[in-house]
Amino acid sequence: MPNLVRFEAFTSAPLVADPFEHVLVRDFLPADLRASFEKEFPAIDKPGVFPVQVLRYGPLFAALLEDLQAPSFRDAVSQKFAVPLEGKPALVTVRGRCGPRDGQVHTDSETKILTLLLYLNSRWEADSGRLRLLRSSNIDDVAVELSPEWGTLLLFRRSDRSFHGHRLFEGERRVLMVNWLTSQEVLDQELRRHGRSSLIKSLIPSGMLERLHWRKVSR
Repeated sequence: MPNLVRFEAFTSAPLVADPFEHVLVRDFLPADLRASFEKEFPAIDKPGVFPVQVLRYGPLFAALLEDLQAPSFRDAVSQKFAVPLEGKPALVTVRGRCGPRDGQVHTDSETKILTLLLYLNSRWEADSGRLRLLRSSNIDDVAVELSPEWGTLLLFRRSDRSFHGHRLFEGERRVLMVNWLTSQEVLDQELRRHGRSSLIKSLIPSGMLERLHWRKVSR
């Protein structure tokens, strides 16, 4: 059993079908661990998602990663969604900041079976940057809106109607992501892709990178 996360909060949370299958838990992590996690969160000063393999973090963060990838947690997720996950690889990535390209409405790729988002922001005061679960590709067609505050867990099943996104936000927005994928080949491809992207981001100053993102969106 995972021993850092509030496992029972997940198992007791309902599976909701509207607007697509998801489970929302707002207190998945103990509040008294927040200060320690803030110190151990990987130092990320650029937008984008980074595989945990290229990041540095402390032992408490490592324990969280272990809990989220434990067979017991995977089996609980599998049972909750009635989706077989045994033998399905997981891609674990971290986001530390948002840029102007981030938050656009999408459904996730077909190679993703389930998506887990665990928010690690101490508090959230901005109106933008709040994740929206949508009934269509329209950002205003909102079924659920959640603030990316500390310990908020969202798990959802990918489908052709799993539209989600958020209004433009630029700045620090911390989230840990786990994607269960269809095959090991897909995971290997994703790690190679993210690895190349991470290398490029490491070579470009943060301000220039965000301007490049903005130029791509503006075209």
